Amino acid sequence: MYLKKYNLKNKIALVSGAGKGLGKACAIALAEAGANLIIISRTKKDLLEVENIVKKFRVKCKSYVCDITNYNAVKKLINKEHRIDILINNAGTNIPQHFTKVKRETMEYLVRINTVACFNLAQLCAIKMIKLKNRKKIGASIINMSSQMGHVSGPKRSVYSMNKFGLEGLTKGMALELAEYNIRVNTVCPTFVVTPMTKKFLKDKKFKKDMLGGIPLGRFAEMSEIASAVVFLASDAASMITGTSLLVDGGWTAR
Repeated sequence: MYLKKYNLKNKIALVSGAGKGLGKACAIALAEAGANLIIISRTKKDLLEVENIVKKFRVKCKSYVCDITNYNAVKKLINKEHRIDILINNAGTNIPQHFTKVKRETMEYLVRINTVACFNLAQLCAIKMIKLKNRKKIGASIINMSSQMGHVSGPKRSVYSMNKFGLEGLTKGMALELAEYNIRVNTVCPTFVVTPMTKKFLKDKKFKKDMLGGIPLGRFAEMSEIASAVVFLASDAASMITGTSLLVDGGWTAR
């Protein structure tokens, strides 16, 4: 009886940054739970790979090549869709630099993709969600991909933390204003996960050792562990959860 609440059949989930890493893992997990997909990436080849993987789950999958920082392109894409029930606001990146060495263009680029683009996509999807006549009855879920660095910070993470702390605040504000439509808004906050983006950072042996030392469970997270948290928050099993963060951090922020 209770496990039925995890079923996402007939739901439509949009995943940004779905071509690689956590976005790809989340898209696959949502499809496995029964959701139909709308996947966005800048790379067609990556999207085709995800499409081929989710075929076995017999769900529908639309893909769009789109730069998430291009507001007009994103708006046009969202307006094409009849319905969106779940948003995984995942696209983002990091360029670790010491605070005193952060270049203005680097800071502005990270704000543009990690903060402004996330806000824009969330707003456009929320407006689309609200327009569905029975939205209050069936609900909806927006999940902003944050980080443990949205709750604490670390060396060479000043701008990234600024972005993710802001995303945490945005999530709470959204949750309060969208609750009347039964649209829930939460964040998932991973610790370090081995993804194409983090592999290059983890080549630094000292950095890798320091990061593992900060995780009480003593290992990096698997992408499937983050994707499982996303599926939970997207499902009716989390129907009373909004305006909060699900920390999948191995105990990092418990210290």
